[in-house]
Amino acid sequence: MRIAILSKGSANYSTRRLKEVAEARGHEVHVINYAKCYVSIEKDQPVVRYKGKSLKDFDAIIPRIAQTYTKYGTAIVRQFEHQGAFSTASSIAIVRSRDKLRAYQIMAKAGVGIPKTVFARETANFEDVVELAGGTPLIIKVARGTHGNGVVLAETPKAAKAVMQAFYVEGVNFLVQEFVKESAGEDIRVIVVGGRVVASVKRQSLDDDFRSNTHQGGQGSPVKLTDEEKKTAVKAAKAMGLPICGVDLMRSNRGPLVLEVNSSASLKTPELVAKRDVASKIIEYIEQNAKRRNKKDKVGA
Repeated sequence: MRIAILSKGSANYSTRRLKEVAEARGHEVHVINYAKCYVSIEKDQPVVRYKGKSLKDFDAIIPRIAQTYTKYGTAIVRQFEHQGAFSTASSIAIVRSRDKLRAYQIMAKAGVGIPKTVFARETANFEDVVELAGGTPLIIKVARGTHGNGVVLAETPKAAKAVMQAFYVEGVNFLVQEFVKESAGEDIRVIVVGGRVVASVKRQSLDDDFRSNTHQGGQGSPVKLTDEEKKTAVKAAKAMGLPICGVDLMRSNRGPLVLEVNSSASLKTPELVAKRDVASKIIEYIEQNAKRRNKKDKVGA
């Protein structure tokens, strides 16, 4: 098969591993910087151009779209979808997962456990918002933040009000969320591929930081999931329409709660720490599903 990995960096660990595994299995792989692609939109002619040449006839694409390039990156993914290429993450699913509020609404409707969350604007009653979120301490996070950025712990009502007012002034959309004390400073990254958990890593902050994300200096270690945690991760992935993703969850007294579903989760920590060959699982999933889809298309023709 011809596979395109849409990534801004060929040296990136995840990109490099996916390319190595796919080529070892006999596939033709191209790493394409989606930020340098451009498209021509015309009736029945979904063209993607890169370095002066048209990109076409790809059996599958693997989107590795960065948070800051979501809008542009998903437009490129959409154009490949219009060409008929199989994608490991649909453009609409990527967009949904990047909007934290929308993601929480989707998961809550699907019956997935999430932290108690409140979304409001400047007209909101501060005291009521704090009470709805379970009181202080509480978490205030930017609706589109990533890697643990844009997340604040407010320990008192006064501090919470000050942070919310500051965000209001800046016109930033944010969420107010309950602080789960029993899981402070740690969470679990679960990698789901094709409706199955293939790797899981516990991430723990190294100091008093309440954020466990490894991009914030957190440390990873292998962890065994309970059956309920596995079901929750798979259910969250399904609700978000992402067959391949990273699901971040935390352990609470009322069961696992999902913090985020990441459409471009890094493979580095799950592979190096959990010692799982995640890249091979992803390529195997593509082989099984892209071939099946292409076969159906030929039969339909």
